Amino acid sequence: MNKVILMGRLTRDPDVRYSQGDNAMAIARYVLAVDRRFKREGEATADFINCVAFGRNGEFAETYLRKGTKIAITGRIQTGSYTNKDGQKVYTTDIVVEEHEFAESKSPANASETKSLGSNEVDSDGFMSIPDGIEEELPFN
Repeated sequence: MNKVILMGRLTRDPDVRYSQGDNAMAIARYVLAVDRRFKREGEATADFINCVAFGRNGEFAETYLRKGTKIAITGRIQTGSYTNKDGQKVYTTDIVVEEHEFAESKSPANASETKSLGSNEVDSDGFMSIPDGIEEELPFN
């Protein structure tokens, strides 16, 4: 089984291109910075993983993903190789994205601020405060 699950932040905006032909397909490439669980002194604290998304996933990346966006992806590892212009063989490893979703709220910069939602306030954790005196109306205690 070839299954990968990653969570990290985009290091830059996705590079999106479209295939040629009648049924042009979006191909989005981006690098995901994934924090390492254990950090050793003097070592990098993140791995930078190349990801590629095709079709609707590529269109999603083009529309919604930006540098710094935290996402969770599932996909598969795909390896390949090519010969560069100097005649050297270069080996590649990419994650082919099958699904991706946001791993935090849309605007993390505003997360620390209290947002107003009608008459109920939402705290920084995203929970609404319960007004005083409503205990009698709740179906549970």
